[in-house]
Amino acid sequence: MTGSGPWTSVSMPYVSGRASDAWGAEAAEHGGRGTQKLLSVEEVAASAMVADMLGLVAGEPVIARCRLMLFNDHPVELVESYYPAGIARGTRLAEARKIPGGAVAFLADLGHPPRRVREDVSARLATAHERTTLMLDDPSCVLLLARALVTENDRPIEASVMTMVAEGRRLRYELTP
Repeated sequence: MTGSGPWTSVSMPYVSGRASDAWGAEAAEHGGRGTQKLLSVEEVAASAMVADMLGLVAGEPVIARCRLMLFNDHPVELVESYYPAGIARGTRLAEARKIPGGAVAFLADLGHPPRRVREDVSARLATAHERTTLMLDDPSCVLLLARALVTENDRPIEASVMTMVAEGRRLRYELTP
């Protein structure tokens, strides 16, 4: 992504709800400017994967927020975040605008602080849409990170699927025993 070695991403700043601009801070650590563009916010029927991540039945309504993450104005990640409609409908999560402080902090303010994170990582060839959106060559690989935030009562409150430019990207997990 920067040409100066591998880009290492750590999840904790994104799920703690403490950093209001985790992406901006991560990009700055790599010597650049991180911005994002909100592509869409809409109520949709949960796909089988999203329903499984949120503990719903496929087809149940969810609020979907889609963003494009940019590093120095170049697209590097497509993020689709989903929220159960029962939590998000009628809130800032359902509005097509930036959420001050971020979605995780907003969920905590609503009484749904995340206490656990489940992440699945995979890789595959980019789809035509992803190649266009992320400005990738054909063929190109992408990393997929599927993350579910869960409350202490085991209620999933957010499911995010991040499609990342794979070249030069590494994911790091730091766990506390």
